[in-house]
Amino acid sequence: MRLILIISIAGTGIFTFIKNLNYTSFFFLVVFVLLFIELFNFIKNTYLFYDKTIMAMLNNDFSADFSKHSDFENYKNLFKLYDVLKSREHEQLTKDVVYRSILDNIETGVLILHKASKEWEIFQMNEYFSTHFQVPKLSKWNYLKNYLPSLCNIIEERSFQDFRISVQIRTDTSEHQTYMLQTSKTVIFEQEYYIILLDSIQKIIAKKEKDAWINLMKVISHELMNSITPIRSLTQSLNEFTQQDALSTEDIEDMKNCVNTMIHRSDHLQNFIESYRKLAMLPTPNKERVELSTLINNSLSVMVPLLKKAEISITTTITNTHWIMGDANQLEQVIINLITNSIYALKNSQIKEINIITQIKNNRNFIIISDTGHGVDKEIEDKIFLPFFTTRSDGAGIGLTLSKNIIEAHGGYLNFKNFDKSTSFTICLI
Repeated sequence: MRLILIISIAGTGIFTFIKNLNYTSFFFLVVFVLLFIELFNFIKNTYLFYDKTIMAMLNNDFSADFSKHSDFENYKNLFKLYDVLKSREHEQLTKDVVYRSILDNIETGVLILHKASKEWEIFQMNEYFSTHFQVPKLSKWNYLKNYLPSLCNIIEERSFQDFRISVQIRTDTSEHQTYMLQTSKTVIFEQEYYIILLDSIQKIIAKKEKDAWINLMKVISHELMNSITPIRSLTQSLNEFTQQDALSTEDIEDMKNCVNTMIHRSDHLQNFIESYRKLAMLPTPNKERVELSTLINNSLSVMVPLLKKAEISITTTITNTHWIMGDANQLEQVIINLITNSIYALKNSQIKEINIITQIKNNRNFIIISDTGHGVDKEIEDKIFLPFFTTRSDGAGIGLTLSKNIIEAHGGYLNFKNFDKSTSFTICLI
């Protein structure tokens, strides 16, 4: 509209000048100049408005209010872009606050580095890292080396690569403490980041011990309640019988049943306590020089009747003569327990086979007992070594726990692996 008006004024001015209407043409000239100046200012302000708005968006400044300009059709797309970026900025700020709050509330030291040019800078340091290691919120990696030289030297020696090791770190006011150090490098949009995680070994052990105690107490309380609840109920029934003036033959029979049930549940509770004592009072291994094949053959001689009855074939592969230092009786008990578990696992299997293999690797002796059973369900993989945990109706739930404790008392370890159609338990002994 401004351009049309300016062109109209210019045309009219030229027409009046041709007609020698000098005053009129001068008037139109003045109007033309004023309109041209107004158009220039309008275009200039429009560009300034766009420029200021874009600069505000580039600087993440979304404090402006454009509600008074909402009727300006020329700025419609600009306002839409501004609102979208403003919404995204608020969403990102919310996420940053949540993530920072999570980092500051976990009991793990978290340090994130960002590589700017050729130097590493500290991108993020959580509150636990700063407080636990008494390090202020620094911005440069070189500054951190003044506070934690042992940690920084370990990372620099490995050239800021991914690794996971246990380290000892000492601050100015404390003794050396052991930590699990885990690092990882990542590149996002050509930006390189390095994440450092530090967990106190003492806290990890304490947490595992706490979890183990909680699980143990759950099992013990479950077993106790299974016995105490019916005994209490039966005792109340017996108390009601004693309140009667006369007892019928049926009442006497009920009393006998109550007493027999109480005896049965008491026996179960006593057996449970005896099982617990076996775990808690495991004797120190009486180590002697033991030949491995003799150890396995002695264990199998005990199991032969059960293996024949269950129609299970068993094969042993002992390549060489192996001698170990251990308590023969305790180690035989471990092998018997594992074979017993395999017999139970093969109960519903079409192919019933147990394989026992011995190996020597890195001066360590391995006994691998595998079967073609259904394997350990994923849901219970982390529970099979828990005391009193069992999937068998006639099981006490201490076989694997006792076996694990015996092997660990010998300085070795016991673990298992699930395969497609088999399960293997591995005994490692020095």
